[in-house]
Amino acid sequence: MSRPKTRHASTPTLRPDQVEFFDGADDQLVTGEAVGLDRRPTGFVLRVAGALIDYLAYVVALVGLVLLVVSLNERGVVDDATSQALTVASIVVCLVVLPTVVETASHGRSLGKLATGARIVRTDGGAIGLRHALTRSLVGMLEIVMTTGGLAVVVALLNRSSRRLGDLMAGTYSRNERAPHTGRVVVQVPPHLLGWAPLADVARLPDPLARRVSSYLQQAPALRPESRRRIAESLAAEVAPFVSPLPATDPESLLCAVSALRREREGVALAREAALLRRLEPALTGTVRGFPRR
Repeated sequence: MSRPKTRHASTPTLRPDQVEFFDGADDQLVTGEAVGLDRRPTGFVLRVAGALIDYLAYVVALVGLVLLVVSLNERGVVDDATSQALTVASIVVCLVVLPTVVETASHGRSLGKLATGARIVRTDGGAIGLRHALTRSLVGMLEIVMTTGGLAVVVALLNRSSRRLGDLMAGTYSRNERAPHTGRVVVQVPPHLLGWAPLADVARLPDPLARRVSSYLQQAPALRPESRRRIAESLAAEVAPFVSPLPATDPESLLCAVSALRREREGVALAREAALLRRLEPALTGTVRGFPRR
């Protein structure tokens, strides 16, 4: 039983028609390696609550600035024209500049989003920048301030991710960072392969292939039967050259057995390496007797 030393062809990625095993999450993004990105949009109610908290804070700041301008005008510090200009500037500062600065500096967080556990991110999951925050603030003047939130509510109700018009134009969405994480599926060697496992020679899989197998095993329970069978067959065909002898079993059982064996054997190898380092630690950290410490 010899390990395969080289592969004459690079590991192929899943074709577009084979990425159906992520159908269980309608709003989930899939990378070129067929790895699903964690995408949990904030619910509509939480988005409304966060927006109310944010704009309440902005309105309080606006009222404070307007009262300051009125006070200066009554004392004769500024004339009526300057007072009107300062009032307009206060509206722009509190309802456009302030939300933009807060979301840009905090990478998508604000007072309301902190309270609801949300964060504004790009549609690819990355942090937003000045352009995204400014677009959201400018469009927010129309859909939130000028229509008292009516337009934002209507648009948010028309899409699954509860994205308002500003999100659609900026290419962002609100991600819920407090949603509970589902536990990972820990696969084991199937019972009918327990006799084969001690004799099996399973070489290390290439990292892209190993990630795709792991992703499939995590998503398998939520797949449609035909998609589950087809993708298991495709992955098993790619894994087969790294296994000797190849057991007579179904593709999904083979993937479970290979994943479990690689996990166990790599764990044993890491434990041996850690034990060796512990034995070598005195020689690596010690000093020659009588050598001065500096």
